[in-house]
Amino acid sequence: MTATPPVTGERILVVDDEADIVALVAYHLVKAGYRVSTASTGPDALMAARQERPALIVLDLMLPGASGYDVLEQLRGAPATREIAVLMLTARREEQDRIRGLALGADDYLTKPFSPQELVLRVGAILRRMAAGGDGASDVLSIGPITIDRAEHVVAVDAHPVELTPTEYKLLLTLAERRGRVQGRAHLLETVWEAAPDIQTRTVDMHVQRLRTKLGEAGDLIETVRGFGYRLKSGQSRSA
Repeated sequence: MTATPPVTGERILVVDDEADIVALVAYHLVKAGYRVSTASTGPDALMAARQERPALIVLDLMLPGASGYDVLEQLRGAPATREIAVLMLTARREEQDRIRGLALGADDYLTKPFSPQELVLRVGAILRRMAAGGDGASDVLSIGPITIDRAEHVVAVDAHPVELTPTEYKLLLTLAERRGRVQGRAHLLETVWEAAPDIQTRTVDMHVQRLRTKLGEAGDLIETVRGFGYRLKSGQSRSA
């Protein structure tokens, strides 16, 4: 593992066993003002994530020691690393690979060959989603058993904390702030994912499915409006 000299900006961990890909990605991220660390194996990636707590990981799927899927699953399963954003970067273009990555908690998915400029834009979009809501709003939004602390980025159901990825949090917050109104898939892509070029509407469906699962019975408050998108029932909602 190597690290570039610190510069102003958030830390990004680039994980790939192809040295030329690592160099290309690191160069463009550093140029954009980020601090970059690298790893070339699954175990090294997990160690770096635990020690450095990067804001985001650019993660290849085909890695020695442990696959990118394994790394992602372990990241999401550990309290210390589950909030780290993950952009999967891989040569595997099949839809099932994309769906599996998103289902495991990836925030975005980019296939090789790729545009370095697009990768930097996607990294920025993910980090902005993570920071969304930190604009001074200190109120707690409540919808039935669900409470969302917009200042602390904390979600709870019946007072029990629910661990969400940054994208899941932004999706729930968007539905909650517009509760009772149907949000089209295209609109959610534009709002939550900032309309990344090849993100498909299936991405929204996969994240809603995961969000419902994490919310338990409260997930039933998220209604599917066939042919349009999703709506969070207004129910007994209040803003405190």
